[in-house]
Amino acid sequence: MVEKSGTDEPCVPLQTSLIAGNCPPRKLEIREFHGLHRWCIWVQCNPSTGQLPVGSYKARKMSNCVLTGLECLVRDQWASLRGMRVGLVTHPAAVDRAFRATVDLFREAPVQLAALFGPEHGLAGQEQDLVPAAGNVAGTLRVPFRADGTRSVPTTFYSLYGATLESLRPSDEQLQGLEALVIDLQDIGSRYYTFQATMLYCMEAAARRKLLTVILDRPNPLGGEAVEGPVLQPDYESFVGPHPIPTRHGLTMGELAQFYRAERGLSGELRVIPCEGWRRSMTFDQTGLPWVLPSPNMPALETAFVYPGQCLLEGTNLSEGRGTTRPFEICGAPWTQPHELADRLQQEALPGVAFRPMWFRPTFQKFAGQSCGGVQLHVTDREAFRPVRTGLFVLATLRDLCGPHFDWRREPYEFVSDRLAIDLLFGSPRERLALEAGESPQSIAQLWEEGEAAFRHRRQPYLLYS
Repeated sequence: MVEKSGTDEPCVPLQTSLIAGNCPPRKLEIREFHGLHRWCIWVQCNPSTGQLPVGSYKARKMSNCVLTGLECLVRDQWASLRGMRVGLVTHPAAVDRAFRATVDLFREAPVQLAALFGPEHGLAGQEQDLVPAAGNVAGTLRVPFRADGTRSVPTTFYSLYGATLESLRPSDEQLQGLEALVIDLQDIGSRYYTFQATMLYCMEAAARRKLLTVILDRPNPLGGEAVEGPVLQPDYESFVGPHPIPTRHGLTMGELAQFYRAERGLSGELRVIPCEGWRRSMTFDQTGLPWVLPSPNMPALETAFVYPGQCLLEGTNLSEGRGTTRPFEICGAPWTQPHELADRLQQEALPGVAFRPMWFRPTFQKFAGQSCGGVQLHVTDREAFRPVRTGLFVLATLRDLCGPHFDWRREPYEFVSDRLAIDLLFGSPRERLALEAGESPQSIAQLWEEGEAAFRHRRQPYLLYS
């Protein structure tokens, strides 16, 4: 039987080296992925029985077969970039379904790869948060992207996350001689996940030099329907919020690029190579694509689902679970009583989530080597779960239970020292001040509803997927 999904007629993608059978030609579509040495075949099923046509083929059953912008570019024989001298902004999560890195495919493509740019966490993805990533502007960089070990990449490499605010943007000198700047980054759908800020800064730099910007789109792992959280307010733009959007925006990188270009009045040419087969209702595990952690503390899709709310704890002295194997799903502090915390949160009856009391000992960052009491969030219903509202309740409950032990993060955060980290994450001081005034999470979240509705309307012209 074939797994059905959505309202479309059921179909199954077949991956095979044997192409045969008695399917009518109109029922069979064959696509070759150049350079991947594989075939992806769609065979229409009988809608009434769910059975595949009889044929001689081998198949790996999947509920969907989504093609990323990268895979569409390769399939179309690099038509959009053929012969161009390009720069590439990428990271290890930018792979095809055969786990081949974008940088490797570009080096074998009919383009001239003249410069590489790595976002936060580095081109190889090994750096922790807030740690500057090194570049190598002198020449050859050895990048561990291949399963057979490191390989030399005779391409100039620049870091877009160095030790200064200026390092977040490519300079005119770094873009000199390029005809196009290509961006292939796997985002996770949260405003403060910094890859979308890097994309915007690259678009602005490319527009300044009248370069073509090309976005190789990828699915939003959380899906594209839900919008949630406060909209960033003026004077609180930063690397964790470069433009007024909600915390959970429900857009892909390609859609965000179109949105940013229009709202910021960017003059440069933008070309988005969209995904094929992705729908807004689909989460990442429904795409058939492999999950590769896009940053060191984003090991799984479950992490991405809680991140829009749990990242708020970065703005406090509490542990958001970094230094454990389940960052952001786990949180707490040495002075927290796990069962008391779990009971308080369970009493809120928040939709789609359960809280399990636990002890944990981070191996690095906050409270490294210390036993911490806390909870683990278990998402039980993704559609009902509201991560930002849940994160607000977790923050408010921990602040109440921790008493004098609790404090906001006071150190500089993402190159900003004159505003608190929690205000940058919320997008304004409104939520922090409301919590300090004793307002309930319910009343605070009600303030978001008007902005959420307005953003749904603002984003509508830029949606690429149904």
